[in-house]
Amino acid sequence: MENFFYGLCNLSWWGYIVVTLVTTQITIAGVTIFLHRHQAHRALDLHPIISHAFRFWLWIGTGMVTKEWASIHRKHHARCETAEDPHSPQIMGIKTVLWHGAELYRKESRNKETLERYGQGTPDDWLERNVYSKYPKLGILSFLALELLLFGVPGLAVWSIQMAWIPFWAAGVVNGIGHYWGYRNFECKDEARNLSPLGIFIGGEELHNNHHTYPTSAKLSAKWWEFDMGWGIICVLSFLGLARVKRVIPKAHTAPNKMQIDTDTLKALIANRFQIMACYSKKVIAPTFSQEAQNLKSVKNQVLDKMKDLMMRESSLLKPQAKINLQNVLSENRSLSLVYDFRERLQSIWGQTQAKEKELITALQLWCKEAEATGIKSLEEFSAYIKSLCLAPT
Repeated sequence: MENFFYGLCNLSWWGYIVVTLVTTQITIAGVTIFLHRHQAHRALDLHPIISHAFRFWLWIGTGMVTKEWASIHRKHHARCETAEDPHSPQIMGIKTVLWHGAELYRKESRNKETLERYGQGTPDDWLERNVYSKYPKLGILSFLALELLLFGVPGLAVWSIQMAWIPFWAAGVVNGIGHYWGYRNFECKDEARNLSPLGIFIGGEELHNNHHTYPTSAKLSAKWWEFDMGWGIICVLSFLGLARVKRVIPKAHTAPNKMQIDTDTLKALIANRFQIMACYSKKVIAPTFSQEAQNLKSVKNQVLDKMKDLMMRESSLLKPQAKINLQNVLSENRSLSLVYDFRERLQSIWGQTQAKEKELITALQLWCKEAEATGIKSLEEFSAYIKSLCLAPT
């Protein structure tokens, strides 16, 4: 009777904890490496054996269908934080996405238009059509039967945690809190945030701001102090010849003696625009604000504390009252107004998608010339930095 209760393995209490942690982390790896980086964004190629191993594990461990997951995620990026976003806390509210993220996923998975429009290139072999997609519940029920056999009655608790892991941490926490709370390395055009610099618990998905800024990068960490567990696994797979990385976050390079704006400068600026704007915030806005803040005597302290952050924020994300407060402050200080205006002008250069290359180079040359004429040292230094940009290290 005891053998029946504890199953064939008859583990100790800590044994069940180890099994739960290991299996949930395998599931997380399947989601972040196979579904997310490989299928949804094509950031890397996987060997067919590894690809199918992840697909099988996700079938028994989650019951998710590859085409559905990839389609919903691609739509999320395409319609991020609009009424068409399948799971936006900015539209639906943080409580709805955090606690009902799995329900939102199931609802969108029934939208045939989403699957047809965003599901291109996902697996469509015999197994997918006749087993994985056709009988998603068969996998998870088979897994339940296996765990009851191996672990007995405690296996039911292990299985329950495994089934709740992705719905809560991925559909709830990443999709919800990841667009609501945390820090931002880059000012992308949505509210995506990094939940933690250590992407261990959810396989690197904690670095959500980095991902939304560079969605096709196989590596989600961007700073030296950030850690992406999924990337570590990808590196091991690459070493073994089981994965091939196609894209990672680009790096801005400079040439010490380069002092002119040319095609290389323009391409480097566009390719690395988010890092460059983060650099602008750090090297131009922050020091200028520190120097000029004491001159803003008419601004209340609680408002002043927020102004520097507002100056660094993506302008399209500012709320109406925040825009009014920011403009009131900028109208009182010439230096702050100038550095903010030059920030907006620099962003507008790569936003001119219809302009010819020569026109963009001319606009960038004019930006540098006028920045150097402002008399603001940090702007003059940043102009020199812009001129030194290049695509490859020298």
